[in-house]
Amino acid sequence: MLKVFADRGGTFTDIVAVTNNQAIIDRLSSHTERFLIVPLANKEWVIVYKLLSEKPEQYQDAVIQGIRDIIGLANDEVIPYEAIEVVKMGTTVATNALLERHGDRVVLLITKGFKDALRIGYQNRPHIFARHIILPTMLYEQVIEVDERYDANGQELIPVNIEQVKKDLQAVYHTGIRSCAIVLMHSDRYPNHEQQIAQIAQEIGFTQISISHQVSPLMKLVSRGDTTVVDAYLTPILRRYVNEVSSQLPNIRLMFMKSDGGLTDAEQFQGKDSILSGPAGGIVGAVQTSKRAGFDLVITFDMGGTSTDVAHFKGEYERQLDSEIAGARMRVPVLAINTIAAGGGSILFFDGSSYRVGPESAGSNPGPACYRRGGPLAVTDANVMLGKIYPQYFPSVFGTDGNLPLDKDIVIHKFTQLAQDIATVTGNHRTPEQVAAGFIAIAVENMANAIKKISLQRGYDVTEYVLCCFGGAGGQVACLIADTLGMKKIFLHPYAGVLSAYGMGLADVQATRVTGVEQPLTEELIPQLLQLMEFLETAARSEISNNQTSLEEVVQKVNLKYEGTNSTLTIDFSSNLAVMKHKFEVEHQSRYGFIQSAKKLIVESVTVEVIQKMDTPEEPIISRTRPLNQIPQSVETVRMFTADQWHDTPVYRREDLQPEDSINGPAIIIEKISTIVVEPDWIAKLTEQNHLVLQRL
Repeated sequence: MLKVFADRGGTFTDIVAVTNNQAIIDRLSSHTERFLIVPLANKEWVIVYKLLSEKPEQYQDAVIQGIRDIIGLANDEVIPYEAIEVVKMGTTVATNALLERHGDRVVLLITKGFKDALRIGYQNRPHIFARHIILPTMLYEQVIEVDERYDANGQELIPVNIEQVKKDLQAVYHTGIRSCAIVLMHSDRYPNHEQQIAQIAQEIGFTQISISHQVSPLMKLVSRGDTTVVDAYLTPILRRYVNEVSSQLPNIRLMFMKSDGGLTDAEQFQGKDSILSGPAGGIVGAVQTSKRAGFDLVITFDMGGTSTDVAHFKGEYERQLDSEIAGARMRVPVLAINTIAAGGGSILFFDGSSYRVGPESAGSNPGPACYRRGGPLAVTDANVMLGKIYPQYFPSVFGTDGNLPLDKDIVIHKFTQLAQDIATVTGNHRTPEQVAAGFIAIAVENMANAIKKISLQRGYDVTEYVLCCFGGAGGQVACLIADTLGMKKIFLHPYAGVLSAYGMGLADVQATRVTGVEQPLTEELIPQLLQLMEFLETAARSEISNNQTSLEEVVQKVNLKYEGTNSTLTIDFSSNLAVMKHKFEVEHQSRYGFIQSAKKLIVESVTVEVIQKMDTPEEPIISRTRPLNQIPQSVETVRMFTADQWHDTPVYRREDLQPEDSINGPAIIIEKISTIVVEPDWIAKLTEQNHLVLQRL
């Protein structure tokens, strides 16, 4: 049987498969240049495979193609359901649709008088000194104002005008719109009017009906409305993708990663849960592998081809209710991930006075210049120029036919030309490698600032943490990032280049329910909260398939704030009032530097997570076979430019390293799925779990 874990990223699709099928292993063993095969202790193997996400001339979907390549099927052969136990995946389909504004056409139905409420929003000014304010593009195409109203206490002031709603919806339906978002005042508590309108929309024939009291049952019309519109905008395109994948995987259990770090069955996967699907898998993979290695304080650093994701871990996953992703406000639980547009594909250019890195990306098509598809200079090209990436250690999957190595010559030519252009404009004469190093320094500073935002700016001493570095490009800049932040230890898992995909296999099935409360925290409220938690737990369990052999865990959280404020903190629920108050004050003191004991605490909302534990792959223990005094042999010595000079740098293959081996930088460690650069003043050590730990000397 085959278990498949996949992450469909913006540039590459990563696949990690676990199998006990000897025939598959025998066949793939003759293709070691494309597949990494690792034996496990229980007569199973891990297969690691990486392919470009977009290659329309060769395949339609990268995940399906990856499964075909592993099993050994032609494109016209049906994937046998008896060969695959489960497919767990994360996807950027919804994220890309949101970024590119390619979702479905949506009509918004909202209480009369609030037609422009979502457009007005909260009147935030992201750039405080900008004179020209550019409002984000609205995701809905038309608005229907519904003549209805409840007051804040649930009294019906105006009933729904049924006939008018039918007439308005029918007119919109005739324009070709099939997706609607229903958002009414106070419907988070009093949903009757929304239910009436949803029934009308269903009878007319709308195929996607997103109802705010189901999508985000919390107060605040604007954030609840925004979340509902996002769900209506993205769910149809996500559903089409899920159905397309499901049709290629008949009778196979298909699961997707949600933005909160939990898995869900394909039929439960919704647009509102999909925005951080891929990055969430990376956080789960980084945290779980770091915990297995003995690290409890973790900064995760995922550098891919298009973007870089960073997160903070101190004992439990950090989630946030309010977030803004690609200009869309959301109010659903998501992992607290800080994403910046800096990756291996980030485009480099000189604007006449300064170096610029991104935010535009070359993606996978055409990709960086070295991909042989006519692409522009990117961060990956800079590392090629600096001697940190060598074509002979990368698979030959580039060019229009996908069979050529990276092109170093075009990189040297383009950087030489760029250095001449810069000298002509500024009179600043720098060598091509110095120009490339300058671009890398800017990219590193941008990524380090993203880490500061989730750590130092929130009161955490980042020097006490390990930097868990992963993603295809992460190992190339890990030491430079750590140096910038003052961090002294870096952790690199053997599957670091595909850790987001591996994280899909380490994640648990999870269902989350959240609902608003907005009442003072008192002893009298505790029984009501217990009753509410029980109701939410029952609702969450209904989403999870019953598996008697799986362990389950229930996590109860409350979101508290001081009366008259808008900043909530999430703490563990307790039936002891004093315990909750103490936890809140400790967290508030750490986050904001003060407490206000005289103020009442308000329970804004409560959250219940039901977690069903899944079987996860075991990691093998490796033993040393070489004498302790025998050092690993490098495969060659190359030239690498770092610290403003060229260094003779040994190159090691990771599979040649053994526990207790130590490698002093500068050095390059080659894996089949990534490259790790050990900068000067750093030392790399291998553990018996095959983990690579880099330490500052």
